[in-house]
Amino acid sequence: MVLPLAEAIERLGSPFAIEAFSAVAGDPVLAVDFSGAELTDDDDLAAAYATLPQLACPSIAVGAGPLSAAGQRLRDRFDVVVASEAELELLLATVRRTPQAALAAVQLLRHNEHLNIHEGLIAESLMYSTLQAGPEFATWLGNQPPPRSQKPNPEPAVLVRRAGGRLYLTLNRPEKRNAFSVAMRDGLVEGLRVAIHDPSIAEVVLAGEGPAFCSGGDLDEFGSFPDPVTAHTIRSTRNPARSLAACGSRLSAKVHGACVGAGIELAAFAQHITAAETTTFQLPEVAMGLVPGAGGTASLPRRIGRQRTAYLALSGRAIDAATAADWGLVDALEEANGPGR
Repeated sequence: MVLPLAEAIERLGSPFAIEAFSAVAGDPVLAVDFSGAELTDDDDLAAAYATLPQLACPSIAVGAGPLSAAGQRLRDRFDVVVASEAELELLLATVRRTPQAALAAVQLLRHNEHLNIHEGLIAESLMYSTLQAGPEFATWLGNQPPPRSQKPNPEPAVLVRRAGGRLYLTLNRPEKRNAFSVAMRDGLVEGLRVAIHDPSIAEVVLAGEGPAFCSGGDLDEFGSFPDPVTAHTIRSTRNPARSLAACGSRLSAKVHGACVGAGIELAAFAQHITAAETTTFQLPEVAMGLVPGAGGTASLPRRIGRQRTAYLALSGRAIDAATAADWGLVDALEEANGPGR
């Protein structure tokens, strides 16, 4: 149900608002119609401003048109803005299926808006670890086929090559569309360690072999963590997102094909991203009962803002390269040049 703006403001001012809009105690989402809104600075919006960041559910503003200054300030407090009810339905489908993960995602984005990258990565890891022990992820995992037996790949999961002052790090599991695995994490961290501690390296270039830059986390490894606490400790110790961020302005990325989950979360730390025109970008984790866990809640909002990051996470929708460029998720587009690129 989409509430009229006046009714939403009134309900947000109630002392019972937090429980009325809750993933466990009330409505699992607050959706409000902003079309035709005519708020002024004389309207009493203080309670709505204060309550929105505290809600135990996602808040969605419907209507992306121009507003008065007061209306814009209020809409900026919402977790997501969509232009139409058709777009709203995409988000609601995910929220209804995994309300706890949806809440966790927007809470994390609200929280990380005020943190530096390191603090944001710690918060993300804690939230991700919590959800790994939750019922929604357990349900998703229980519906997955058994992991496939695979022959060990003799090739390194990450190719490291230096040419003068430039270091190339290339994701190298093309047969798996560069699904992000433990071996790939370790290879990336080891390569980045060289870049971080060698000031003669002027540029670090992140790329991927095969038809996709990175198709997200390796599903065959999902659920293989020993326990959530140990998983968090490992992420706190060996986190490629932190290493990528440490490269600062030296880091660039060239992406193509599918950039799913980790595939865009990690690349978004780069100072400059070039994408093939056929590239697509997607955050599917909330529908799995999780949140983006490869650094995306720290990297993506710095490029596209909290609300667009929340839109990607809650909708699970894939966006094309042109949209990504328009949003600022990538900096330049180039023609695909070869199979899948």
